[in-house]
Amino acid sequence: MVWTQCMESRPFAEQRLVCFPHAGGSPYFFRGWGKALSEFEPHAVCYPGRAERIAESPATDLKKMARQIATALGPSMESRPTAFFGHSMGAIVAYETACALEDDGIVTAHLFASGARAPHLMRGDAAAAAGWDDESIARSLIELGGTDAELLRNPAFLELVMPYIGADFRMLSAYSAGERAPLGCAVTALVGTSDPRVGPEQADAWRESTRGSFRRVSLPGDHFYLAADPPYAVIREASLG
Repeated sequence: MVWTQCMESRPFAEQRLVCFPHAGGSPYFFRGWGKALSEFEPHAVCYPGRAERIAESPATDLKKMARQIATALGPSMESRPTAFFGHSMGAIVAYETACALEDDGIVTAHLFASGARAPHLMRGDAAAAAGWDDESIARSLIELGGTDAELLRNPAFLELVMPYIGADFRMLSAYSAGERAPLGCAVTALVGTSDPRVGPEQADAWRESTRGSFRRVSLPGDHFYLAADPPYAVIREASLG
């Protein structure tokens, strides 16, 4: 199975950047990042059950999936620094992947956690996970601002996407970070100033996830602030100085 897609092959770039999509997301969300971030060799993670992996069953265990991603990424991270950028659920997957890599002695260069509460604030709730039905998922997607409400009234669209979007929502709801040592890499938390789900305090709580440097950056917009204005400058400044 192939976990990542290389958006622009740059074998001589100083760093790699691996992007982790939100719940229901795919590498397509980061399609413009390759050309914009020319200093990096950009990759995007593709979760099972969508895009090129539509024939596979969606993941149901976030930590297990992160371990599989870490196993796939580990060998390539020996050759040059690799930073992670994760948005929403993707921030938690990126964090857990970084944790799994550190267990193998590999430290991520930088973790950019966008639009997500800190892992230790996530309390796995099996009842809540089971409670996600199509209607509640659609309401949540509209509230977060990442999906056209008209699309959510299209039966053909729902039949295609709801299996993996629902699986992602349930997987994230069941997730609990548990006890572990802070990461060794620097962490930058990014949050939209009008995000209805994640505020500055939840973003600031990422500070507890690292023993390295920490910074929180607030940017104009809602939960999907980065769709209109990707935080390229923040990534460059934090990674390249």
